[in-house]
Amino acid sequence: MSRIWNDIKSEYALGGPETRLIIVNVAIFVVSALYFAFVPNSSFPRWLALSPNDALFYPWTLVTYAFLHANFMHILSNMLVLNFAARLFRTYFSIKQFIGVYFLGAIFAGSVFVVTYYVMGTSTILVGASAAVMAVLVAITTYNPTMQVRLLLIGNVKLWILTGFLIFLDVISIPSTSPVSHLSHLSAALFGFVYMKMLESGTDMSRVVTVVIDFFANLGKPGEKKTKFRTVHRNYKKPVQQTSRIVTKDKTQQQIDEILDKISRSGYDSLTQEEKDFLFRAGK
Repeated sequence: MSRIWNDIKSEYALGGPETRLIIVNVAIFVVSALYFAFVPNSSFPRWLALSPNDALFYPWTLVTYAFLHANFMHILSNMLVLNFAARLFRTYFSIKQFIGVYFLGAIFAGSVFVVTYYVMGTSTILVGASAAVMAVLVAITTYNPTMQVRLLLIGNVKLWILTGFLIFLDVISIPSTSPVSHLSHLSAALFGFVYMKMLESGTDMSRVVTVVIDFFANLGKPGEKKTKFRTVHRNYKKPVQQTSRIVTKDKTQQQIDEILDKISRSGYDSLTQEEKDFLFRAGK
């Protein structure tokens, strides 16, 4: 048992932001599952789940709802897509940008959920990381829609096809018994699209989250230099396929560009483990 606990702590300390989010989500799910097992017929507390009636009294639920999941399949599907989308996103962009898109997507979708409640008059609560994950997935799809990704039992497909299929499932599910949850997913998809378009034009909305993170990270450290926002890939033009390249950049940036070209041609899964590790280190 101690070995498992040490492995989890090691993964949390050394893993990327998606690994930490997955560990936190799973830990909260285990605690909530135990609670529901011992307290039958109970529900998520309204100071954690997003309830339109209580959102004004508990504004932090616009974030905390994204860490709650209703059942095993709910959290399994969300964490699988989170791991997939986050790794693709961080191939091109920084950790802080990923965190910004993730949480802003959750907040935007939660806000739409609250507004939709008053328009449609439905009575329900919202839980799950689906909206935050959708924002990240649509953002990276908007940036590089033709990226090839490998799916189990299917093979290589273009990223826009996969993302489009997930959006299509949400659209056809709107007439279901819980339409507001699917509308929140679609609103998160819209946010991811708008975020990337604004980023390409030079406006990075994730800086809002970066400012908050830096404030708390540097709290109580007045004499230390503030953490600055960094990006790995600063050219937000659409990636294009190239057969050769003459560069005069430093060695590290040249290697980054060569790896990004390889991803554009063959997809993220074509990278060697050494190349993936290099990109991960460069993104820190």
